[in-house]
Amino acid sequence: NLMVDYIDLYLIHWPVAVTPGKAFPFSKEDILPMDFKSVWESMEECQRLGLTKAIGVSNFSCKKIEILLATAKIPPAVNQVEMNPVWQQRKLEEFCKEKGIVITAYSPLGGDGAPTGTNKVMECEILREIAEAKGKTIAQVCLRWAYEQGISFIVKSFNKERMKENLGIFDWSLSLDELQKIKQIPQQKRFVGQDFVAEEGPYKSSIQELWDGEI
Repeated sequence: NLMVDYIDLYLIHWPVAVTPGKAFPFSKEDILPMDFKSVWESMEECQRLGLTKAIGVSNFSCKKIEILLATAKIPPAVNQVEMNPVWQQRKLEEFCKEKGIVITAYSPLGGDGAPTGTNKVMECEILREIAEAKGKTIAQVCLRWAYEQGISFIVKSFNKERMKENLGIFDWSLSLDELQKIKQIPQQKRFVGQDFVAEEGPYKSSIQELWDGEI
């Protein structure tokens, strides 16, 4: 259906399964436990067959990655998670670095405008002060911060000027003092995955169960 011979990266989007044939939005009754071992074995086979160059995960906690690594023959290349200066995920970042897993940040600017987005990143006073002092935009400060952490990131824009702005992060750097200020920003997760918490599913009680107490 994709009309290609291979894909570059194949991810497990969330650490949950749904009834075959169902798509979002799905009912709570369709949320199922994921058999990490068998799913990952199938993805490893896809990579061995050359159908994908790399395989990875998304929205996985440290604990869930540990479960996966316990039986994996090919470790995940990527863990794609929400990450920005307002949700820095330092524990997860260090864990993935130790395991050789690249973090890809989605919503690196907060996802403002999306149904589950937040304006807390683009309206952060600390980021605004840093941006003004450097003659940059808040978006550029956010992307440069991620770049300096060794984090890849996904940005979305159909605006030519914003695309140029996003590329203008490679000929300057943040000072140690500025990085320390960013580290002190109060943390708040944007998208907690509430849709996957249900009495009928594997995560019955709270979002903390879904995220293994890591948020």
